[in-house]
Amino acid sequence: MNNKFIFLFIALLLANILLISSEPCVLDVSLINQDPYPAIPNDYVKVVFQMTGTSNPECGLISFEVVPSFPFSVEEKEIKKTIKGGTYIKDYSPNWMIPYRLVVNKNALDGDYDLEVKYSSSTSAPFLGKKFRINIENPAADFELHIKDYSYKTNELTIEILNIAETDIEALTLEIPKQDTIEIKGANRVVVGDLDSNEYTTADFEAIPKNGEIQINVLYTDQIGVRRTLTKTVTFDSSYFALSNEDQTSTPVIYYVLLIIVVILIIWFIFRRRKKKQERIMHRRGMAKL
Repeated sequence: MNNKFIFLFIALLLANILLISSEPCVLDVSLINQDPYPAIPNDYVKVVFQMTGTSNPECGLISFEVVPSFPFSVEEKEIKKTIKGGTYIKDYSPNWMIPYRLVVNKNALDGDYDLEVKYSSSTSAPFLGKKFRINIENPAADFELHIKDYSYKTNELTIEILNIAETDIEALTLEIPKQDTIEIKGANRVVVGDLDSNEYTTADFEAIPKNGEIQINVLYTDQIGVRRTLTKTVTFDSSYFALSNEDQTSTPVIYYVLLIIVVILIIWFIFRRRKKKQERIMHRRGMAKL
């Protein structure tokens, strides 16, 4: 009788063990860290994923991989990572921590971008997919340009440029390429220097512009050391500068001064000559009376 009870107890224990060990493999992934936040173009961003359910040995071989897509890339050998189900350290989290070091494309703009991951186990259905949002902030700047002044006498064209971005920039350079609406007489490139956010400066060119749009290339170095170029357009309207053209509408003051001096000298010379003539006449009359 006792043997029957012992046999029944062992059977129940084995059944319970089998039920426990056959717990289905359920995996889930979350993004728990992004460094730096936001990510910066032309730099690395470190991300850490956490996968739960990996402590279950029924999962067999577990695999995880990122799906490279713009603006993120990763070394080929680092795309896919694997671990055996049931692998964990006692007294530590049973979850699998999965770090990645992604390269952020230098042409990425501000905003959130999807980063897709895939994961599966050898005992479950095919790959599962999930997307996470990675925030990126582009340090690229933007500018406002306009023609501040033009002199028909010196052919000096003054371009004013304002940094309207929230980032400071370095080594600002303006370049006027060849085009029908302007003829450059000297250098077509002017190095301006550093320009902080919401600050403005000017650049002078020797040129003969025509009415119409003029393209200007703006070259600068952003905060992460990337040399960038963008093209802006300004409009030249000669009517705004014709009235202020002193060399066409007025005579320099020096000419008036010289003219006044010459007139004074002529008057003085005539007056002196007449005075001497009168003195000679008076002298002759005096001699005649004697």
